[in-house]
Amino acid sequence: MRKIKIVDTTLRDGSHAMGHSFSIDQVEKIVEGLDKAGCEIIELSHGDGIAGSSCNYGFIKTDEMTLLKAAAAKIHNAKLTVLLIPGIGTIDDLLIAQEIGAKVVRVATHVTEADIAIQHIKYAKQTGMMAVGFLMMAHMSAPLDIVEQAKVMVDAGADYINLADSAGYMMPDDVRARISALKASIDVPIGFHAHNNLSMAVANSLVAIDEGADYIDATCRGLGAGAGNAQHEVLLAILNRQGCETGEDLYSVMDLAQEIVEPIMHRPQTINSASMMLGYAGVYSSFLLHTYRAAEKYGLNPRNILVELGKRKMVGGQEDMILDVAYQMTK
Repeated sequence: MRKIKIVDTTLRDGSHAMGHSFSIDQVEKIVEGLDKAGCEIIELSHGDGIAGSSCNYGFIKTDEMTLLKAAAAKIHNAKLTVLLIPGIGTIDDLLIAQEIGAKVVRVATHVTEADIAIQHIKYAKQTGMMAVGFLMMAHMSAPLDIVEQAKVMVDAGADYINLADSAGYMMPDDVRARISALKASIDVPIGFHAHNNLSMAVANSLVAIDEGADYIDATCRGLGAGAGNAQHEVLLAILNRQGCETGEDLYSVMDLAQEIVEPIMHRPQTINSASMMLGYAGVYSSFLLHTYRAAEKYGLNPRNILVELGKRKMVGGQEDMILDVAYQMTK
């Protein structure tokens, strides 16, 4: 029976949808529920990774290191995980997170910039952490180019490579081509992170599994940037029906999603016109709230702003430029 590990990122990607406002009590309840349900990897940090709290990316309500301490106290079996985007988070930030209890770091870069993750991956491995190479906006590069970027991270010591459809843009054939190319070319496991902006998150995750991915990201109730992520409890139910081993208890995850996560959500994780446009235009999913604010400020249709961002091929880390683009559109 094949083993699939679900990486729960409710408390990281879900931070975008929550306006980075998770409280200590919310974190404790979600982490405790996931740990008891058998989830092996639980990711927690600002939506843009550790040290992401800023005017560019949105300020966090409760310091993430405080949240990590609360989470570490509730974990007994799972690995507490953080995301780090080089240029936002530093090795010093990672050291603090590690001292608190983080066991895994996922070092995330744009799909063409794997080289900026080398020192962070090497540091993590030297200090005993599990290190993951996380390639964002995977739709923006061809499969063979992605393979070359993945090899950079593997050579640095990455334990597995996680491919992210950060815009929710890819179709199943896009996923198939990229995951199969990685599977044929690198000798470490592969993971996949999907967004649901075109309602393809679960389907694309299943395609990734078919092509050999062993790690799949998901969030309870699909809570995440844009229209959200692959829904943890739905993905788990399908994997159970397919006979895959996950080590998780379906009913426990369902109860956690319904009784703990859903009541604290700011809005239902639906595919509205603006989030659909993220996938249609191939725009980074965390741009959504920034785009709404820019549209309101300048009296523009947010869909038009998203199309323009897609034309300009803007990527994660350029959130501060959304206001500039909106302003230019008024001229």
